[in-house]
Amino acid sequence: MTDNVNEIILETRDLTKHYGGVHALTGADFKLSKGEHVAIMGDNGAGKSTFVRQITGVEQRTSGTIIFDGKEVRFSGPIQAREAGIETVFQTLALADDLDVPDNLFLGREITKLDWLGPFRLLNYKAMRQATIEGLERTAVKIPNIRNTIQNMSGGQRQCVAIARTATFSSKLTIMDEPTAALGVQETEQVENIIRTLKEAGEPLILISHNMRQVMDLVDRIVVFRRGRIVANLNKEDTDGQDIVAYITGAKTGAEYEGAA
Repeated sequence: MTDNVNEIILETRDLTKHYGGVHALTGADFKLSKGEHVAIMGDNGAGKSTFVRQITGVEQRTSGTIIFDGKEVRFSGPIQAREAGIETVFQTLALADDLDVPDNLFLGREITKLDWLGPFRLLNYKAMRQATIEGLERTAVKIPNIRNTIQNMSGGQRQCVAIARTATFSSKLTIMDEPTAALGVQETEQVENIIRTLKEAGEPLILISHNMRQVMDLVDRIVVFRRGRIVANLNKEDTDGQDIVAYITGAKTGAEYEGAA
């Protein structure tokens, strides 16, 4: 990965999060280049989701610096992170079951018309439906009826709707937290194809996953967390599954991280 500052979309320096006496994340130094796909791996409780929550403003960091798209940032919440260009697909998906696909994609950022009505706004359903169709086409997501409510969709379709939000808007970075953990084989393949489409479009991605096959198929680099610290930063071509597992379990520690875990 290049260290050219113009090529870095996200950087964290000494990112730390404490919950009282629990050190969930300590001294995380991380860089992501534009167009790069990076997997974050580690056991449960290793600090992976804590790391993402600090970046996206879901939680406020105890200390450290986050630089996004060349600027130091401190997001007050996920909405502000989203407005800055970070689209995140959490395990919970954050979809409204009673709403259809366009309403979910534009939830909180609806397109309106007739703004001259003062405090009153009319939703521009036609524009939202068209933008939804374009977003689904961009990620090759196939939803037979976009007016169908989320509650009537399969788990794979729900996941694809959540991911399609990243393509409907001008995102600078996509983060996916275990996007296929609860999906079947065919649904997993559809989500992985979306990730490949994002790669072809040159859009950077952070993927949290326990799926070794998936990681080795989809990303450029693997960052391993253990006990709240980054213990390995590996190019995919220079590593394998056994090597990664050794870092995850603590059987192996890179020289640059000696004493960190």
